[in-house]
Amino acid sequence: MRVSIKDVARAAGVSHSTVSRALTHSPLIPETTRRRVERAAKKLGYAPNAMARGLITRQSRAIGVIVTSIADPFVAEIVRGIEQLAGDNGYRVVLGTSHNDPEREVNAVKALREWRVDSVIVASSRVGALYQPLLKDIGAPIVLINNQNQQKGRVIHSVAVDDVRGGEVATQYLVSLGHRVIGHIRGPVGYAASKNRIAGYRRALNAAGIPYDRTLIQTGDGRAEGGAQILKLLDHDPIPTAIFCYNDITAIGALRELKRRGIRVPRDLSLVGFDNIPFALYVDPPLTTIAQPMFEMGKRALQMALTLMRDSRAQVADVVIQGELIARASTRVRG
Repeated sequence: MRVSIKDVARAAGVSHSTVSRALTHSPLIPETTRRRVERAAKKLGYAPNAMARGLITRQSRAIGVIVTSIADPFVAEIVRGIEQLAGDNGYRVVLGTSHNDPEREVNAVKALREWRVDSVIVASSRVGALYQPLLKDIGAPIVLINNQNQQKGRVIHSVAVDDVRGGEVATQYLVSLGHRVIGHIRGPVGYAASKNRIAGYRRALNAAGIPYDRTLIQTGDGRAEGGAQILKLLDHDPIPTAIFCYNDITAIGALRELKRRGIRVPRDLSLVGFDNIPFALYVDPPLTTIAQPMFEMGKRALQMALTLMRDSRAQVADVVIQGELIARASTRVRG
C-alpha cells in the first residue's frame, strides 16, 4: 500500500501538519525535527503528493514551457537550458507545443496555469502581444524567448537575440567577401524575427551602397522545405552569388536543393544561416551562421522566471543578447 503522510507522522512521533511543513523546509520547524521527519520518510519510502502539496502551498514547483515544435533543434537546446536550471532549483518542466498556431499557443498558456504551474516560458513566440489581456486570468509570470516585449509590464518579460544586428552582421560578412548580389530567404510572414533579420539585411546593403531589390527576397517557412525557395532566386537576373537564410534549417534545405542541381557551395554560391544549431557543423560544407546562445537563453529565461516567482514586484529588465558570426566553409571570397 502507498505510504501516507500520516504513516510518516506516526513513525516520527509528530503531527501530519508538522511532516508537511518539515518536508517543505518551513522555517517554523526546528532542524532536529526536520531531520527526524526526513529519516522517517526515507525509511518508509514516502513520496510526497505533488498535487496535494501544491494545493496547500499554492506552488506546484513546475514551470510551463510552450515551444513551437520539439523537432526543432533550436528549441531543443533552449529547453535543455531551461531543464538544467529548473532541476538545479527543484522544479520540473511541463512541456507543450504550439505548432506555430497562435490560438493553440494562447490556449496552451491558459491550460498550464490551470494545471497550477508557477510560471510560463514561451519559446519562439510570435504572439506576445496577445498575452496582455490574459494576465489577470493567468496570474503567473510569463517570459517570452525571441519575442521582444513591446508592451512593457511587470508580468510579461523577454529574452531575445538581437535579430536586426544579426541580419546586418551576416550580410556585412557576405559584402566583405565581395558579394554584391545577395539574396535572402526570409522566415514566415508575421514572425518578428523574420522582419527584424530583413531589416538588418537591408541596413547592411544600404551601408555598402548596394540598392535594395525586393525581388531578391523569397519567403520560406522556417523549415527545411522552405529552402526550396532558393530555386526562385536562381532564376533571378542577375543570379545571386550569395544567399542569407532566415535560419540554419532553411539553409540546410537550400543546400540540398543546390546539390541536386549540381551547384557547388561555396565555389558557385555562398550560403549563410542563422542559429548555429548542432547540425550546422556537420553538413557538407559546414555552414557559416549567426550563433544564438540557445542553451544560455533558456537558462536566462528561467532565471528571470525564478526571480519573478520569488518577488512579483522585482525589477527585471528584458534581456537582448548579441549573436556571433561563425565563419565556416559554406562561404568564400567571390571569385
